[in-house]
Amino acid sequence: MNIQLTVTGTGQGLYNVTDEVRTAVASTGVDEGLAHVFIRHTSASLTIQENADPKVLRDMETFINQLVPEDPARYTHNDEGPDDMPAHIKSCLTQTHLSIPIMSGRLALGTWQGIFVWEHRHARHQRELVVSVQKLA
Repeated sequence: MNIQLTVTGTGQGLYNVTDEVRTAVASTGVDEGLAHVFIRHTSASLTIQENADPKVLRDMETFINQLVPEDPARYTHNDEGPDDMPAHIKSCLTQTHLSIPIMSGRLALGTWQGIFVWEHRHARHQRELVVSVQKLA
């Protein structure tokens, strides 16, 4: 079963999509199985991260922006602006898919875990997610 979700971001940042993914999984009626979440883009990514303290997300962004600076002199691919190639690198260093067990009809996330789309571009973008749900036999 595949469900497509659209997430609109207003620029760089981590966008919590846990509720949307939970709703998608619940709509399948699967009690025990596996949810696979895939982002259909190369300049945004997915992560499971702390959902309680927003400072964690800010620190993650600060770290990755220091690790992958937006310096046009460093990259040859700059057709879409100075944030495009760094966004591709950030996506490569993070994840484009997640697998989460489903137990008793719910995502088996930990108490403080949330699912986030990590937008690496500055401009507003719509990002497509595909949630695939597999039922255990």
